[in-house]
Amino acid sequence: MATTPSPEPLDNRHRLPTLGEVLFRRTLPPVDLFSFYIYMRDQQRSVDYLDFWLDVTQHMSLCRHYVRELRRSNLIETPELEKAGSKRSSAVLDNMEQAGPSTEKQTPEQRVSAFLRTDSGSRHSHQNSQGSGQSMDRPRPSFMGTSVTNSPHNDSTPSGANASTSPGHTVARSDLKASAVKILYTYLLPGSEREIILPQGILNEITTHIEQNGRDDPEVFDAAKDYVFQAMERDAFPGFLKAKALGNIVPPSGMARLVAGLICMFGAFWTAFVLIFLDYPRSTRCFVIIPFAIGVYALLVQQYTVEPITAIPGYSEYTFMTFSRIREPFIRRLLIKRALMVLLWTVLVVAALSCLFIFVPGKRL
Repeated sequence: MATTPSPEPLDNRHRLPTLGEVLFRRTLPPVDLFSFYIYMRDQQRSVDYLDFWLDVTQHMSLCRHYVRELRRSNLIETPELEKAGSKRSSAVLDNMEQAGPSTEKQTPEQRVSAFLRTDSGSRHSHQNSQGSGQSMDRPRPSFMGTSVTNSPHNDSTPSGANASTSPGHTVARSDLKASAVKILYTYLLPGSEREIILPQGILNEITTHIEQNGRDDPEVFDAAKDYVFQAMERDAFPGFLKAKALGNIVPPSGMARLVAGLICMFGAFWTAFVLIFLDYPRSTRCFVIIPFAIGVYALLVQQYTVEPITAIPGYSEYTFMTFSRIREPFIRRLLIKRALMVLLWTVLVVAALSCLFIFVPGKRL
């Protein structure tokens, strides 16, 4: 299972980022999560896979919030624990978090899942021991009613989870169930609204856990989440790095430059031959430098996907004619080097073509 990468200072990362760093927001534009989302939507045409991964991550955040809230609730409802000292309270919290089958090497996600699988029975026993008419599963404001968005502009936790941290906003167990069912019916079932392709074995296992076993813990989606992560890492992420780390224009801009470059080169060659065969003086033929420069520059920009006019000042194109500042230090240095290379090649090629058509002897036909 993909884990959160260790944060690394931006100035010390003299390399291209990994997919994990992008997904867990350890990078800056133009290789940030928002850029990857746009790339998956506009160029890869498979944004549903990224949305699935983000929704499963948000489901994990929702489960963590539910467990933390339930732990706080148990401490508040048993004030005698506070009198026993912080050591005892801490031990109770650890026992709650690791309820159910566990090992010493369990990850936080596995502990949350283990706790959620045993939560229903433990809450029932706790209510019986209370002897009161109050229920810990009393009606609460629904988390799923809160606006939750997949936009990578947001924090790593759902917007509803952020709102739920304040008093008066709680997460019910039914909200976890609704979240799991929503993911199943949105992405996984055949014919669903945004169906993604998964191995049949993984799909059957998830469907059985949710619909028959009633599970809603994060481990239900582990196999599918890992499969989607590996698919994006293998099929989409290399193209994303090529487009955003090695270039700063989008395909529509590249196509526009290709068309403009071809037109300018046709005009430059046509003008150069006309001036030669009409025996114009070399001082007049010097003007062919202008169309040659524009044409060669446009074609090299399209070939290298680097626009020096915007790359050197530190800007990259998100969508057609929409620019944002390059904030990743290593990427900015890399793009500046490539931009200077484009300018160098432009000067060399234009100089060669211009000398050829300026100094060749003219002959009037």
